[in-house]
Amino acid sequence: MGSGGVGGYFGARLAQGGCDVAFIARGAHLAALREHGLVVESQLGNVSLMKVSATDDPATLGSVDVVLISVKLWDTQAAARAISPIIGPATTVLSLQNGVQKDDVLRRILGDRPIIGGICYISATIARPGVISHTGTVQKIVFGEYDAQRSARAEAFLEACLQARIDVELSLEIRKAIWEKFVFLVGLSAATATIRLPIGPIRKDPRTRRFLLDIMREVVAVGRGQGVALSAEYAEDLLTFYDGLPAEMAASMYHDLERGNRLEVDWLSGAVVELGQTAGTPTPLNRAVRDILTLHATGKPG
Repeated sequence: MGSGGVGGYFGARLAQGGCDVAFIARGAHLAALREHGLVVESQLGNVSLMKVSATDDPATLGSVDVVLISVKLWDTQAAARAISPIIGPATTVLSLQNGVQKDDVLRRILGDRPIIGGICYISATIARPGVISHTGTVQKIVFGEYDAQRSARAEAFLEACLQARIDVELSLEIRKAIWEKFVFLVGLSAATATIRLPIGPIRKDPRTRRFLLDIMREVVAVGRGQGVALSAEYAEDLLTFYDGLPAEMAASMYHDLERGNRLEVDWLSGAVVELGQTAGTPTPLNRAVRDILTLHATGKPG
């Protein structure tokens, strides 16, 4: 559900690995998928699927085994309603989206049973309609049941990913894993979007480096206040990790801001503020980031 960089890449790999995959898309991308198929350009090896099942109406697909959701966060409710006709008694719904509130939105519409927790690590975009460009070699899915069990459905999806040569991990602490990525992503998106620079100069300057660290410290404090087992030093550990990233790396929110696109800030720093209020945890820096980007959050008209 959503066949852009994330959905297009992982869907193509699963199809290459032998799975029967349908791609839900729209506009020029959908037209290209129907006419020419799907191409993935990657250092790990290109994928060329000459003929794919592609639609803008999930209801035409019938009941499915697994739905991978990879739409932008503001489309989560609409996506959940759109896929409800294809959710059978054994269907699994796995969101690869950013954020820590995504599965709560899905549960309100689809119920608890289908939902399994997940995140992904990848840099991929639609290069042009029908073509996905994968940057670098990182392409990983981490997923698991919220009750920390190795279920039959989780094992089945794990095997499908392995057959597709996707780097995959079945986690027994998926809520913690989702929050760990959230800390990283909020830091990267908040710093690069408000400073308007990639991570290299931000981590080098003492003031902006401290800004990045304090942003992440707030997220860790909120997560711990929500009962997530993050270590108290997790932000410091991540800052060391940041030092090993390519200097030109920036969050997708930075690129969306540069292009005048809609931003996910309300679901990133904005979510930190919201969850901090419920946990009684101050979040002044994330509130500042949210407020600074508010007038850009809906994108440029037209």
